[in-house]
Amino acid sequence: MEAYVLDAVRTPRGRGKAGKGALSGVHPQELLAQTLEALAGRTGIDRAEVDDVVVGCVSQVGEQGANVARNAVLAAGWPVEVTGVSLNRFCGSGLQALNFAAMGVASGAQSLVVAGGVESMSRLALGADGGGQDGGNLRLRSRHFQVPQGISADLIATLEGISRDEVDAFALESQRKAAAARSACRFSRSLFPVRDPETGATLLEKDEHPRPETTAEGLAGLTPSFAAFGASSPLGPDGETYDEIARRPYPQVERIHHVHTAGNSSGIVDGAAAVLLASEEYVRTHGAKPRARIRAMATAGAEPVIMLTAPTPASRKALRAAGMEVGDIDLWEINEAFAVVPLKTIRDLGIDAERVNVNGGAIALGHPLGATGATLFGTALDELERRGLGTALVTLCIGGGQGIATILERV
Repeated sequence: MEAYVLDAVRTPRGRGKAGKGALSGVHPQELLAQTLEALAGRTGIDRAEVDDVVVGCVSQVGEQGANVARNAVLAAGWPVEVTGVSLNRFCGSGLQALNFAAMGVASGAQSLVVAGGVESMSRLALGADGGGQDGGNLRLRSRHFQVPQGISADLIATLEGISRDEVDAFALESQRKAAAARSACRFSRSLFPVRDPETGATLLEKDEHPRPETTAEGLAGLTPSFAAFGASSPLGPDGETYDEIARRPYPQVERIHHVHTAGNSSGIVDGAAAVLLASEEYVRTHGAKPRARIRAMATAGAEPVIMLTAPTPASRKALRAAGMEVGDIDLWEINEAFAVVPLKTIRDLGIDAERVNVNGGAIALGHPLGATGATLFGTALDELERRGLGTALVTLCIGGGQGIATILERV
């Protein structure tokens, strides 16, 4: 049984600053509702035939609490019979939503499912749910003390010998690629304009975060974001610092070299994305024309202090499931949570760097946590079609030491 992809849409990504980003005045339910409507309008589906709406969202509190998926279905004016469920696999949430939807339609249990994600980071800042990385469980903390992700990223760079110059160069290239893609309208197929829910006025038509004016000199002048944090103690002035805690499992590290800055880490943004998946039977009986199929999917765990290395084992696991090799993948989307993540994944898997994030990534475009996986999936599909290529692999690192990967194939 197959899981077919009928279409994918996304909002532009707005700057995640309260009162300043173009989307900061839009309730996250409304942002997702407009995404659902854009997908339904483009595909012409009967909304009543949708079996479920599966949505990734990380900060499920306040406006994004109370099952944002179900409330967005209602806000969109869809039939009340259409259900919705929200999930949290941190940065992998949007792709996990898609994978769960693919499982449903491939199994034959469901016929038509919408998957996607939403995050309004201007309205609900990172960590707004108050759980931290470990939910405040001191017993767990005594076993696995999960340091802030930026320190984990700097730890990876230290262990791998990846320099500040290298992460800055990667960031500059992300900005260059994103600028070229926007100029050539390569994102146009998936994008739709977000409108004011009350007036209908257009609020945002293109991604707001990229900074095409970025220079190597400007990046080099930025202060490392996590050096002072790493030198602080989570347990008080007499306790170990975050850097010391991070070094416990890696005694070969004398000190952590802090190389990540605001310029070579992912941008904080608002956004939503949605993908429509259908079963073989639905495609056959409705005469639908799928754009792609899901070839394989996987998750993998890794050591939780270093935290961000699992895209490598997750990708390997997905490739094995598909009976493929690294060289069989035409395009890779490796989420740029921090520059070191794609750099290490490229190194570990021996990927041709020219195939990776060809239109830039989250450093330039931003990372709306719960929506990013679904956004990257649509970006990969659009670019496969534009280039006339066949396969892509989408992968993201995930808090707590996890990774997720999905392989799609054009049909």
